[in-house]
Amino acid sequence: MASRSKKRKRKNILIVAFILASFALATFFFNKYYNRPSFVHYAAFGIDMPTKYSIHGIDVSRYQKTIGWNLVKEMEVDNIRIGFVFMKATEGLSGIDNQFYRNWRQAKKANLPRGAYHFFIASKSGKAQAENFIENVELQAGDLPPVLDIEQTNGATASDLQQRVADWLLAVEKKYKVKPIIYTNVDFYETFLAGRFDNYPLWVAHYLAKDKPRIKRKWHFWQHNERGRANGINAFVDFNVFFGDSTDFKNLLIQ
Repeated sequence: MASRSKKRKRKNILIVAFILASFALATFFFNKYYNRPSFVHYAAFGIDMPTKYSIHGIDVSRYQKTIGWNLVKEMEVDNIRIGFVFMKATEGLSGIDNQFYRNWRQAKKANLPRGAYHFFIASKSGKAQAENFIENVELQAGDLPPVLDIEQTNGATASDLQQRVADWLLAVEKKYKVKPIIYTNVDFYETFLAGRFDNYPLWVAHYLAKDKPRIKRKWHFWQHNERGRANGINAFVDFNVFFGDSTDFKNLLIQ
């Protein structure tokens, strides 16, 4: 009887130890992946990064000068990698970013999902600006949808601005057979675009939040900082996150 009692006691101790170990392990993973701070500072990136998003990216233009795209692609800190890039392609009626063609080719070679954006001049024809973008940007399967960057009224009335934006979006969608993304900041969207363009994917700039941008409607990309650092880029660079998982991201890409 004494032998059985000792065995039972030993068994109970092992069960309790297993339960405690399982609880400790579950607590560790919960704190690491679900209960961690919303923003964590990373010296390598030079900024606080929103840790509750799994897909991070940057956007660039001529201001970042000559970029080493392989270095951008290879950078990894605490499982955070740069998983996509938007780059300026065109502006207004005839402007072309002087780094666009190089960035477009080199990002592709580095196997980084890439997207091109047009900087919109609201006082100019939306159709003519769409032609400028279409003439200079060839999109392929695996690329991100085209982007319209609209941040200023340039003296246009709200109704004229909306019509010109609509003209650009419709022309570009007709060309590429995909709905374009709108990029803007929270205040501009709510003042000039809300209600008419709510069915377009949104890339929103907002630097004052910790968990998500201060906007009510659904969004796809969030530009959370404009002073980040990345290997291969000798200048400050904008950082973004994608709202969704890898399947959502893949579904957004041009097929």
